[in-house]
Amino acid sequence: MLHPLFHLIATQPQLLGDHAQAYGELISTELATQAAVLKRRTLYGALALCFLGVAIVLAGVALMLWATLVPAPAQTTVWVLILVPAVPAALALACYLLARSGGTEEDAAFAELRRQLQADMALLRGMGT
Repeated sequence: MLHPLFHLIATQPQLLGDHAQAYGELISTELATQAAVLKRRTLYGALALCFLGVAIVLAGVALMLWATLVPAPAQTTVWVLILVPAVPAALALACYLLARSGGTEEDAAFAELRRQLQADMALLRGMGT
């Protein structure tokens, strides 16, 4: 006696073609989702690097200005010299944290595909008995 799967392949091959097409669509959807997550993380990472570069440059400029104003720096000038590079540094930190977050998308990567494969394997095991 042949396995029921072979009988299905011989009698109704269009069902297996439809099933393979559904798997292809599922994989395509999962890949599109993961590509969007990767694009978002890459964008936030690039923004973090840009903001960090701006913060470093502004900190260097602030340090040079402070060095020229050492004899009598006004109190407001010191706060401006600290605040100006701190803003892009805070933005860089925020972008970095946003780039590092996103564990839910990564944990769910291809989860539906795994569930579908497990269901199909259980069905095939059930057909054999």
